Amino acid sequence: MSAETLIREKLLVALRPTRLDVVNESHMHSGHAGSPGTGESHFRVMVVSEAFEGKSRVERHRMVNAALADELRGRVHALALTTYAPGEAVR
Repeated sequence: MSAETLIREKLLVALRPTRLDVVNESHMHSGHAGSPGTGESHFRVMVVSEAFEGKSRVERHRMVNAALADELRGRVHALALTTYAPGEAVR
């Protein structure tokens, strides 16, 4: 299963988002130090979830990182996160 699919599935289960965008940006980091060259190492994720209500940005990022812990220890080298609670401005 692709890293993108795993990220999507794990976040859907863990956070039940109303919006989830997962973008593979690995092609932009080809040859970058630390990049494994697999084409599945750098991702940009935007999540809108009720689970983020009342949480700080750091707490929200920790929730996402906890859900993706296995991927972050392995094949995912970089994860750019944007996290919102419903009703917050989504860009």
